[in-house]
Amino acid sequence: MVLAGAESCTAGLGADLLGRVSGASECFWGSFVCYTPQAKTAMLGVSKETLTRYGLVSGETARAMAAGALEKSGADAAFSVTGLAGPNGDGSSVPVGTVWIGTALKSGVTAEKQFCFSGGRNEVRRQAAQKALEQIHQAVIDWITL
Repeated sequence: MVLAGAESCTAGLGADLLGRVSGASECFWGSFVCYTPQAKTAMLGVSKETLTRYGLVSGETARAMAAGALEKSGADAAFSVTGLAGPNGDGSSVPVGTVWIGTALKSGVTAEKQFCFSGGRNEVRRQAAQKALEQIHQAVIDWITL
């Protein structure tokens, strides 16, 4: 089984955590770091309509990012992270610390979940990356035990 990632606010931190594990190259394809709306569209195929209609920090965007990473990489499973790490907001009503994590599986199952993390910018990023890996781990476990 091969895993891919799509990261915005974590800027590749999820990939870094995976890369710290010896033998990761046997199952980790890599991660798209898509910090801007243009990067999400160009690298992952997230539609401009999704970004405009739902916002950069939304379940719909997280789902589209994970699905795009799955498709573009050819992996079996993918995770995505999009959120506001702070310290400032983006001018929307979304509070700092809000993070959406998406998962997509080759089986066609996709999901997204919202989290609210606290602490400084890098603490939010660390928590988000860790939670993303926990979410994709659980999604894969659920998939293979069906």
